[in-house]
Amino acid sequence: MSCAHEAGIRPTTFGVLRLPRTVVVGASQRFAVAGIAAEIGSNVLVCTDPRVAASEELQELVRTLEGQNLTVRVFGETEAELPVPGIIACVEELKGQDIDVIIGFGGGSCMDMAKVVSVLLTHGGVPSDYYGEFKVPGPVKPVIALPTTAGTGSEATAIAVVSDPGLGMKMGISSPHIIPFASVCDPELTYSCPPSLTAATGADTFVHLIESFTAITRNPTPTLASERVFVGRNVLTNSLALDGIRLVGRSLATAYKDPDNVEARGDMMLAALYGGIVLSNAGTAAAHAIQYPVGALTHTPHGVGVGLLLPYVVRHNFSAIIPQLGQIAEALGRDIKGMDARDAAVAGVEAIDEVIAAIELPSTLAELGVKENDLARIAELSLNSKRLIDNNPLPLNLAAVGSIVQAAFAGDRTIR
Repeated sequence: MSCAHEAGIRPTTFGVLRLPRTVVVGASQRFAVAGIAAEIGSNVLVCTDPRVAASEELQELVRTLEGQNLTVRVFGETEAELPVPGIIACVEELKGQDIDVIIGFGGGSCMDMAKVVSVLLTHGGVPSDYYGEFKVPGPVKPVIALPTTAGTGSEATAIAVVSDPGLGMKMGISSPHIIPFASVCDPELTYSCPPSLTAATGADTFVHLIESFTAITRNPTPTLASERVFVGRNVLTNSLALDGIRLVGRSLATAYKDPDNVEARGDMMLAALYGGIVLSNAGTAAAHAIQYPVGALTHTPHGVGVGLLLPYVVRHNFSAIIPQLGQIAEALGRDIKGMDARDAAVAGVEAIDEVIAAIELPSTLAELGVKENDLARIAELSLNSKRLIDNNPLPLNLAAVGSIVQAAFAGDRTIR
């Protein structure tokens, strides 16, 4: 694999930014959804989960949609981690129904459900037909994303992640065609999130931002953007990532400890959006690759797993990301004036640790229930997420991933 570092290239002007057509952010902006939907079609499907389906917010959304003379159908059985059988059940229920627009209302699984259902309603088949990059053959039914958590960033991404019980792991469908048509990010919808969910989703946001900002820098060939959905760190995502990191540093701990703080909730909703944009274009790396088998084994939330793994991943990648870690240190409020590059990078690693510690995540894989004899299998399965492994700033083989997993199990946070 050719990367810009190896080629001696500094592609300071190369960038890729694929986005929803419309992005609306702000308190009470959920009421904009009905107007957006009415411009697209007449028949609306809302994909949500049982908790949101029973909420006043869902009834409110349906009323505003019907107020625009739209026909509304609600699928309220979306399951956490999005198992494939549930997606197929949704599509089966829709046979013979006219659907013009799909609203994903809820957390990442609800928004990803909307994306995958859109693909299947447009192009047929089953989810596994589209695993990998660029497998969706063309445009799909438009999706409006309405997140109720500040975490996955799915409202802005070109990826939907499903749990495939046949393969025993999560799989991704990655295509610019599944980026939502519109994203409406209303922080008021996150006010009722309990602290544990705020921590898990906030950690997910933080890892999206850090991993995208420290991803591989690729040789910017004219075909790079058509060959990869996730192109590596680039000029258009770097500034968004740093802004998002600043927001997380300023507000994640506050949102966790003081859930009624509206400024912190607003910051985290914006940070989650930025995290979705940067992961969708630059891409994430080792922490996400390793979390997939860890999550399948331990049945623990995705955000908890990636947040736990992040300190070990940045230590493993330390030598390749020293300049970026110095910038992260500054973004997280560290004074690095007068420090040499390595000391500034160490400050960045320590600042990352502090953000994770402030939301009281487990600090080792052992605390998640992983056993020592699971480590080799986790490392092996991590390599199946090739797009994530390839996006890491240092090349990863089985031994390298194994060393990260071993450190995360033992709690070894040595900076080498």
